[in-house]
Amino acid sequence: MDTQMLTYLFVGASFALYIFIAIRSRAGSTGEYYVAGKGVHPIANGMATGADWMSAASFISMAGIISFVGRDGAVYLMGWTGGYVLLAMCLAPYLRKFGKFTVPDFVGERYYSQLARVVAVVCVIFISFTYVAGQMRGVGIVFSRYLEVDINVGVMIGMGIVFFYAVLGGMKGITYTQVAQYCVMIFAFMVPAIFISMMITGNPIPQLGFGSNVVGSDMSVLEKLNGLSEELGFAQYTDGSKSTIDMFFITMALMVGTAGLPHVIVRFFTTPTVRDARKSAGYALLFIAILYTTAPAVASFARINLLNTVSDAKYQELPEWFSNWENSGLIAWTDKNADGKIQYHPGKPMEGSPQFTDERGVNGERLVSNNVTANNNELYVDRDIMVLANPEIAQLPGWVIALVAAGGLAAALSTAAGLLLVISTSISHDLLKRNLMPNISDKQELLAARAAAAVAVVVAGLFGIYPPAFVAQVVAFAFGLAAASFFPAILMGIFYKRMNKEGAVSGMIVGLVFTFSYIVYFKFINPGASHAENWLFGVSPEGIGTVGMLLNFGVSLVVCHLTAAPPKEIQDMVEDIRVPTSGGVESAHVDDAKGQPASVS
Repeated sequence: MDTQMLTYLFVGASFALYIFIAIRSRAGSTGEYYVAGKGVHPIANGMATGADWMSAASFISMAGIISFVGRDGAVYLMGWTGGYVLLAMCLAPYLRKFGKFTVPDFVGERYYSQLARVVAVVCVIFISFTYVAGQMRGVGIVFSRYLEVDINVGVMIGMGIVFFYAVLGGMKGITYTQVAQYCVMIFAFMVPAIFISMMITGNPIPQLGFGSNVVGSDMSVLEKLNGLSEELGFAQYTDGSKSTIDMFFITMALMVGTAGLPHVIVRFFTTPTVRDARKSAGYALLFIAILYTTAPAVASFARINLLNTVSDAKYQELPEWFSNWENSGLIAWTDKNADGKIQYHPGKPMEGSPQFTDERGVNGERLVSNNVTANNNELYVDRDIMVLANPEIAQLPGWVIALVAAGGLAAALSTAAGLLLVISTSISHDLLKRNLMPNISDKQELLAARAAAAVAVVVAGLFGIYPPAFVAQVVAFAFGLAAASFFPAILMGIFYKRMNKEGAVSGMIVGLVFTFSYIVYFKFINPGASHAENWLFGVSPEGIGTVGMLLNFGVSLVVCHLTAAPPKEIQDMVEDIRVPTSGGVESAHVDDAKGQPASVS
């Protein structure tokens, strides 16, 4: 069976499994739709959290960006991993004890304000749609190459799959689908990593192979990469171009943004008790660490393989994988000196994806309608393909390539489903039930949630078809928005009794507006000015969420001390959720027997 048929088989089987689980786990109430009836086992919740967490950015793009930028890409590893620890250990158990359905629900009740709830809903929508753009783009990339369809068609197919199991199953269906998706994606990530680690270093454990010598050489993997990079005119792989302050601010934005991501926080609302929430956090950290400790090795191996394969090679002699990815629109070559060889040197890539024509050049290459590179560089490589193309570059068996395709789709779809659920629940529960239509029945609320999810799928698809940047960068923006809006409100809501509704609302608005405006200006309005000398304090748009967070904290604290303190019952409630309970028994603020949130007002 050839690789293409294996790909259809693996992808088709995984989709059939997801749909089967969604049908079997169909939500029948808002409690099941929003938080899976709060009956998910810690291990299952840990795997589902891992799948929710390890999005297309982690599976597809993180290793790709590390592969291209070297040391600078470490900000994603440090920020996302550190942020998860912060969320799991310091925030999630307290939020679970509070016992609400959504993050806006917590904000609205904690700050005794419908305005605070509405502002939180707006923040959720901004963050989630920014994040989901990267996921849908990842779906399109995988489909475009492996199923040989246009990227936009791939996005639409992904929309159809997500629509089915997110709208039908809600959190209950998504949870058990994500358990299956975690198994698919971690197997798909590790199998080629083990193969390639053996080929390059002789060590079957990628994490150890990363620090080993290259087979047949006395140089380590990183020394080999530094040498190859310098020969082609690039900076050393282990060098970085970002300033120390920008590295710090990006890492911090990713870290605290993680602690404010609503689709990850809501996962801890699905366990039966606070103790189970803590257990599931530990399991999730273990499951996530398997991929995150492997990513630097995969990035380095992919870079070595790419440089060895394409540098100064004749176009006609390149292996089949190059033309496959070229046809998908994710690799392009412009023979500037007409020598028939690929010159891969430092050069500024074209903004956005190359615009292909139906014509072929004199060498048989796929022509583009505009220059894809500046300076002497002739090669355009989309960063998002490195993990996906790595097995083909290394000439691994067809079944491994097919497995990676299924894993990439699992990563993108799992997070997309979680984000779409958060959007739909925020609209149906927090906006409609808690604000505009408080008298609607449980059945009507469930219908509204499904309708909101359907609309969100369509909007997410449009973001995937017209993405603002490569996947990891888009996700970084989402984390920055979360850092600037939710994190201070959640942190002070748990640990600072004096914080009132005026302070929290003011801080969220200032943080979100500042961060969003900064990103939009430098990435969309005036991208030509996006250089360190023009940035505020030398901080890039990817790291500006940290400044937004500091503004949020500052404004919140000043405003809260200029206005009245929260009511005594709110201060008592804050004190109560921080007091540990024995035996996993929860406070009266958590849930009633039917899984509905108990009112604190």
